[in-house]
Amino acid sequence: MRRTVSLAAVATLATATLALAAPIGQAAQATAAHGVSVARACAAPTKKDVMACNALQVTAGTPASAHAESTLAAAAAPSGYGPASLQSAYNLPSASGGSGQTVAIVDAYDDPNAESDLAVYRSQYGLSACTTANGCFKKVDQSGGTRYPRGNSGWAEEISLDLDMVSAACPNCKILLVEASSATMTNLGTAVNTAVRLGAKFVSNSYGGSESSNDATYDSSYFNHPGVAITVSSGDGGYGVEYPAASKYVTAVGGTSLKTASNSRGWTDTVWSGAGSGCSAYDAKPSWQKDSGCANRTVADVSAVADPNTGVAVYDTYAQGSGWMVFGGTSASSPLIAAVYALAGAPSTGSYPASFPYAHTSALYDVTSGSNGSCGGSYLCTGTTGYDGPSGLGVPDGSAAFTG
Repeated sequence: MRRTVSLAAVATLATATLALAAPIGQAAQATAAHGVSVARACAAPTKKDVMACNALQVTAGTPASAHAESTLAAAAAPSGYGPASLQSAYNLPSASGGSGQTVAIVDAYDDPNAESDLAVYRSQYGLSACTTANGCFKKVDQSGGTRYPRGNSGWAEEISLDLDMVSAACPNCKILLVEASSATMTNLGTAVNTAVRLGAKFVSNSYGGSESSNDATYDSSYFNHPGVAITVSSGDGGYGVEYPAASKYVTAVGGTSLKTASNSRGWTDTVWSGAGSGCSAYDAKPSWQKDSGCANRTVADVSAVADPNTGVAVYDTYAQGSGWMVFGGTSASSPLIAAVYALAGAPSTGSYPASFPYAHTSALYDVTSGSNGSCGGSYLCTGTTGYDGPSGLGVPDGSAAFTG
């Protein structure tokens, strides 16, 4: 039985999800604005230092992004934004960029159908095959071997979302899937280290949990990797901070609502009400962050589409829904941004790629409206000109903001 909760309430209490416990693989359901209902792909954590994925599946209603892009004459073409829309919205050089780059996806538990589901997604949208056989796709356990953890349908949805978003933004990129044994920060962090050890220069993490006094240790043990772009979703609970998005070594990725528009860009982003943001309780502010409202680290840095009401198409057959689905959550925006980093090329040795967008703000589309909660109307929860918490510096306008 899925537990039900109002997204309006969740959006004001980022840590409230800890009270929504459900067995592993069972999702809590929530009703989003505009009549679209969503369900959490992963159970909310009930213990300290245990993470939950930030994927939200649309279970009822019609997202604003519900139009087909496929060139195939399918009887039931997928709803949700596909590669063409995402590349257009963010002006991505996807046809020419990313060749030779590997984007790593770190998630918990096993998705036995990851490679076959990815093949269906890429075929549907006319993308080149990405398989183990041709060297484009590789799946390993958290130690780099093939002793995969047990399967989990909720995290399998997350894995499919991540693989599909990297494919959408960077079709030429190779993909490394690293599956942690469980959703503890220790196991997920070990998987991050494995991804880097295996050569990935871009690592996406679409999960989070409550901040803790252990975060400084986790920072130094798992996320301090100069020369590697590590992205982390900011959370789906609205105003409030999750870890590891709060780590000073990562690019914290917020969320937006993405819609077509009659402007010169053809698209517009506004702050998504569920995007996480705010001041970290434990992590120090990195030198490149100059906002004055937080003495410590401020979340987020940049953003991309995450609103389930303007969600993305995903193909997954290991989950309960099986087949084409529409997803939102900052689990969509983190792998998108990791792929945009890959389009920009490998970071220089010793660099901290989280700092790159701060040096190239003109290469981002500013997000100037929307809110994710109550913070006295300040920039920490309100879209405004320049930097703000929920959308950070903005969304990609090409890949130039993500190069050193």
